[in-house]
Amino acid sequence: MRKILVLSLLLIFASCKNEKKEIVIKEPTAEQKAKYAELKNEAWNLYEKKDFLKSAQKYSEAFRATEGKSNTTDRYNAACSWALAKEIDSSFVQLYRIANKGAYSNYGHITTDVDLSNLHSDKRWNKLLDVVKLNKEKAEANFDKPLVAILDTIYQDDQGLRREIKDVEEKYGRDSDEMKAHWKTIAEKDSINLIKIQKILDERGWLGQDKIGGRGNSTLFLVIQHSPLEVQEKYLPMMREAVKKNNARASSLALLEDRIAMRKGEKQIYGSQIMRDQETGKYYVSPLIDPENVDKRRAEVGLAPLTDYVSMWNITWDVEKHKAMAEKLESEKNKNMQ
Repeated sequence: MRKILVLSLLLIFASCKNEKKEIVIKEPTAEQKAKYAELKNEAWNLYEKKDFLKSAQKYSEAFRATEGKSNTTDRYNAACSWALAKEIDSSFVQLYRIANKGAYSNYGHITTDVDLSNLHSDKRWNKLLDVVKLNKEKAEANFDKPLVAILDTIYQDDQGLRREIKDVEEKYGRDSDEMKAHWKTIAEKDSINLIKIQKILDERGWLGQDKIGGRGNSTLFLVIQHSPLEVQEKYLPMMREAVKKNNARASSLALLEDRIAMRKGEKQIYGSQIMRDQETGKYYVSPLIDPENVDKRRAEVGLAPLTDYVSMWNITWDVEKHKAMAEKLESEKNKNMQ
């Protein structure tokens, strides 16, 4: 409270003197971003373990690490943890913050999210929904709705079949005819979807969420991410410009940069590309540039620490082991070239 009061007095004093002063909002440092990513991932892990109070408290630590600067998704998740911990007031604080300041507009999700059921009987709930609904109407005012519908179908094609990969593999085996047939179907869908996406990009550029929504915007990236190398390289400059204009996510661009580097036989930058040993079936992180500082680079583009990311493939991140593995792969590559 003291800091807020002092700032207010300074602003009043400056106004009385008719001086124009620009308030500079500092971006979090790389260290702050890395700490934020670490803490919010700890919070998510606690949520998954159903330790909701500790999860909510850990989210608060994360927000303090960047002096209150955070993204809407993490604030929403914090609200869910507070609600599940039956700390209703704290949950509403987070939700009203993203509704009023962050223009949260996912009306369909918030009205069906069972994590927030404890809030429904509170008089503040319907008022909150009114704000979110208004945000939704404003956000979608300039939507190209026919294009949004097309992109939604493409998204379902791209992601739906990929979600089934694990089930098909577990049922029939990694090298089974069924698995090969499934990958063939994915490749065919990818080819059709790529034609559609290239037409959109060539005619209209990399559209932002204000025109095609969050899912539509993600669909542009996903289809290019799954396209041939020459196509990825063609649209990489366009996506870089889109990130500068806030029409694409820096985290998505990082994944595309890594995918291109790996396909060209170069080391990746952010550690997003996971490979699989064909003999053992075990996963590993494709060779990295400067692996000691990978988490700093990941934090700068909004990616979680590598330790948390690779755990999805049952990989334990160890810098020294990674360096040894990378040296071994490089040695084998050189032998094969001789």
